[in-house]
Amino acid sequence: MKQVLFLSGKGGTGKTSLAAAFAVLTENKVLADCDVDAANLHLLLDPQVREQGEYQGANEVLKNNELCTQCGACRRVCRYRAVSEDFEIDPYLCEGCGACVTACPAGALSLELRVSGTWYTAQSSWGPLAGAELLPGEETSGKLVSEVKRKMSDLAEKEGVEWALIDGSPGIGCPVIASVTGVDAVILVTEPTLSGLHDVERALGVVRHFRIPAYLVINKADLSPELSERLQAFAVENDLPILGKIPYDRAVPDSLIRGRSVVEQEGSPAGDAMRAIVDCFFAAVS
Repeated sequence: MKQVLFLSGKGGTGKTSLAAAFAVLTENKVLADCDVDAANLHLLLDPQVREQGEYQGANEVLKNNELCTQCGACRRVCRYRAVSEDFEIDPYLCEGCGACVTACPAGALSLELRVSGTWYTAQSSWGPLAGAELLPGEETSGKLVSEVKRKMSDLAEKEGVEWALIDGSPGIGCPVIASVTGVDAVILVTEPTLSGLHDVERALGVVRHFRIPAYLVINKADLSPELSERLQAFAVENDLPILGKIPYDRAVPDSLIRGRSVVEQEGSPAGDAMRAIVDCFFAAVS
């Protein structure tokens, strides 16, 4: 099985829309949404959940009031000021490092895993899907991404598929690092803005660090021909193949409102461009 990851330097560039287009047009595949902080691929695939469960990724400190002597050792070692004057643990400040547990001479504190999100596997309109959602305020997105990829691999083994299509997180943080690990190709999606140029440069740096082949797609390319040319020049300078350019098209948001990929709609310039990009990619990797 070969894994293809879709990345962007920031949200809103069209990464998920392109991933959904690949999902519609690619045969013999499994799908994964690794944007666990703001998952939205499922909105275009109409999945029916088959299996789901809780994800425990972060630690929390539990206190036994009967054992606590209020000696203050926990407050002295806590760098995050998570222990109040009456020796209660603030869960919003606590980082779960366990320093207070080690320091407590009475053994009144313990470190336990807490529920940080949920994961699921589903059958979508266009193939098996693995996904997850992190609970608000939780910080273990990288670990949850790894869990999603494990579920994706289980689905792929069960289905005997040839391709895995992964919708990644925007940016270059922990969830991106977890998503990019082990993939065979990355498709970077950007738009013709100065921030788009800067963001794709950062994202390419991460991908190249892992020595993974990368490809570029310029979305809404006709909104700024000048910046599109600068993006193309950047791609040439960095030996980054361009799969294609997608024009601005009102059919895209109209399709999103209906919960469908634009490639399911005939006569859409953006849909036609995405079909050509899919063909170009598979021709490049065949």
